[in-house]
Amino acid sequence: MATLQARRSEITSSSELAQRSGGCGLSNAGPTTAYNNVVNFGAKADGKSDCTKAFLKAWESACTSQSPATIYVPKGRYLLRNTNFRGPCKRKVTFQIAGTLVAPEDYRALGNSGYWILFNHVENIVVSGGKLDAKGAAFWNCRRSGKTCPVGARSMTFNWVNNLVVSGITSVNSQLGHLVINTCKNVVVKNVKLIAPDQSPNTDGIHVEHSTGVTINGCTLQTGDDCISISDATSNLFMSNIKCGPGHGVSIGSLGKEMEEQGVENVTLTNAIFSGSDNGVRIKTWARPSKGFVRNVRFQNIIMDKVENPIIIDQNYCPNNQGCPGQTSGIKISQITYSNINGTSATPEAVTFDCSPSSPCQGIKLQDINLNYNDKAATSSCKNIEGTSSGTLVPESCL
Repeated sequence: MATLQARRSEITSSSELAQRSGGCGLSNAGPTTAYNNVVNFGAKADGKSDCTKAFLKAWESACTSQSPATIYVPKGRYLLRNTNFRGPCKRKVTFQIAGTLVAPEDYRALGNSGYWILFNHVENIVVSGGKLDAKGAAFWNCRRSGKTCPVGARSMTFNWVNNLVVSGITSVNSQLGHLVINTCKNVVVKNVKLIAPDQSPNTDGIHVEHSTGVTINGCTLQTGDDCISISDATSNLFMSNIKCGPGHGVSIGSLGKEMEEQGVENVTLTNAIFSGSDNGVRIKTWARPSKGFVRNVRFQNIIMDKVENPIIIDQNYCPNNQGCPGQTSGIKISQITYSNINGTSATPEAVTFDCSPSSPCQGIKLQDINLNYNDKAATSSCKNIEGTSSGTLVPESCL
């Protein structure tokens, strides 16, 4: 990744050269790379003209290129409807965005597809720079009003994409989640900013599911739902240098809605700051029978600033008491370590372990925890849990 910045500079300068020369094929600056400026395919940077067909033509050109290809989006505002960038592609594709991609003013224009910008069945792709403006406010208002609304659209989704880098993108006001990683392998997400008001419903920052080998680094996440949500069949996930708040924290779950689940394992969050979020680090499961699990998770080197639930395991999730009353969670939670977590809680109880009576939490470790509430030691509570504690422990361990 050390050469990525240099590669960006090469892409930008070569793309601008291609734009000035009026060509969108091979540039004189790089005989082995095909450059595709969306303007040369008919895109207009006025924020009003529908650029969807132009972007898809640029994608087709890049995706079918016999040499590595770059799609370049110059400065300006480009209106896109639902856009499906589908592979497989012949060679590596770089999607370099200097401008802003904007959704239609009418939130219903994105329909019930569930996505705005979708990449699927692609190997070896870089998506970098630029801004996404999904104009989600009208959709949120529809949701709040109780009217019949579309299902909503996630701003940028990657389905069945391997060897992916997402870098330097700013996404604002998504209808639903900002960035979705689904059924992907070998993914790097870095230096992205995902922003929506704290009362915007279901605007998760980054959602990861059915994926392995995902690294998330240097991201600022200010959302109305989870900053990062981690769902079933996720493994080998490494998160570092994360700023979260407002939002619902970094959440594993909710898991266990279905009996047959593949579980979550090998997850690390290190060097994170939570500011005014509803939760810090959370594991959440439905109170229903399930064969799933959460194991080998480490939360370390974390600062909490007035977080309502800094450390929480909730195995009794049952929204609206539908489908789960009287049942208990079958998700097996084990080998979870909380280390070097400091700061302040916005509520008296900073550590809550509400584990399942039928599948108690096992192998929980607390190391050097210092969380206060109103300049006093916060409290903790434990149910159906086994573990160990060491070092400084404020609140006093209930393990």
